[in-house]
Amino acid sequence: GISGVDFLRFAISATVIKMRGSVQRALGLNLLPGCRQYAASAAGERYAARAGEAIPAMDDSSKGGISGVIDVPSRLLMGPGPANAYPRVLAAMTLPLLGHMHPPFLKIMDDIQTGLRYTLQTKSKNVLLASGTGHAGMEMCISNLVEAGDKVLIGNAGLWGSRVADMATRFHGDVVEVKAPLGQTLSYETLKASILQHKPKLLFLCQGESSTGTHQSLAGLGELCKSNGCLLLVDAVCSLGGVPLFVDEWGVDAVYSGSQKCLSGPPGAAPVFFSERALEKLQKRKTPPISYNLDLNLVGDYWGWYGKRSYHHTGPVSTFYAMREAFAIVTEEGLEAGWKRHQDMHDQLWEGLRGLGLQPFVDNPEHRLITVNTIKVPEGVDWAAVVKNAMDNYSLEIAGGLGPTIGKVWRIGVMGANAKPQNMELVVAAFRDGLRKQGKL
Repeated sequence: GISGVDFLRFAISATVIKMRGSVQRALGLNLLPGCRQYAASAAGERYAARAGEAIPAMDDSSKGGISGVIDVPSRLLMGPGPANAYPRVLAAMTLPLLGHMHPPFLKIMDDIQTGLRYTLQTKSKNVLLASGTGHAGMEMCISNLVEAGDKVLIGNAGLWGSRVADMATRFHGDVVEVKAPLGQTLSYETLKASILQHKPKLLFLCQGESSTGTHQSLAGLGELCKSNGCLLLVDAVCSLGGVPLFVDEWGVDAVYSGSQKCLSGPPGAAPVFFSERALEKLQKRKTPPISYNLDLNLVGDYWGWYGKRSYHHTGPVSTFYAMREAFAIVTEEGLEAGWKRHQDMHDQLWEGLRGLGLQPFVDNPEHRLITVNTIKVPEGVDWAAVVKNAMDNYSLEIAGGLGPTIGKVWRIGVMGANAKPQNMELVVAAFRDGLRKQGKL
């Protein structure tokens, strides 16, 4: 996924940053590139302070708290996210900044939309990256699609269903939850009965529930929602790019995802998709969306949804460079090849884990998510000690449970750049070592 030229560019950039810091420290300097070092000015200087603004003595108590060049340890991030980024993606963020309305940057935004359409399998023009993490995508969808009093049906299979229920309530939706037993998903029949009973305007489902490790089937639900005057909103934060998702064919109306999972980009850019039905709901609102920052009448205009481009906010330029490369990598590999790679690595991981006597938390393979794997913590095992041993001795992130699974599971991400054989081998080796140290093997 990375050429020799890309890798060299990344390596040179990192080396130059390190060298600059070493030279500055050796000379006792703390300079910005291209800047002279100025002596402290005499007391009483006003600089650009306005008339009448008092200039007290400078408080330098925090001045020595940050200096020099940043030093970041190397970690293999095999938890539920973020996953490690491709070197090509990291290299893109070292490129020169452009203005957020410059034509070359708008072309990069166009490239991102092309990549999004392929990854989501849609022909819709209504795709973009929200400037923020997956929660920004979540809130963008809820704040634009939910008006006060709207009935919202939440399919709750873990933490993320609970969080969307909380968010929809804050936007004054009339929230009803249908809950799956822990480690299971919701059946078509259960969801159909709930839709017929409650007649919601929006149904929420999490395709990949990272707190429990479940994979919700979307079969038939798009048509069911459409025939009942309901929109289908899907959380694909830890599933997009790792498992099949065909938003047009399956009748999904809105999706939000994350950049730092199976796409292996940096955190901070949330993929968002709206169908024409979802866009119609937005445009026929009785009141404007409460959030100005996430209003898709405005943000969509920045991304060209309405035939032009207008300034709304300054997009995270370097992050968008990275995401352009991330989508290029997805496209170059091909979705089907990527889905197969994730499945193969999931299978390899479990072959090794079962050899240690470990078992999946999700009993039914039809409910089991391959991108965030949940592993039962055996009785008598200190799960946190296994996590700590992996980090201390392998520089490897293994995560514990989240929300309803805290203390019950470990979570292993098989996502994006990290979904490769040597990483599965290292994870199994770390578990073997951690369990042996507790006398469990």
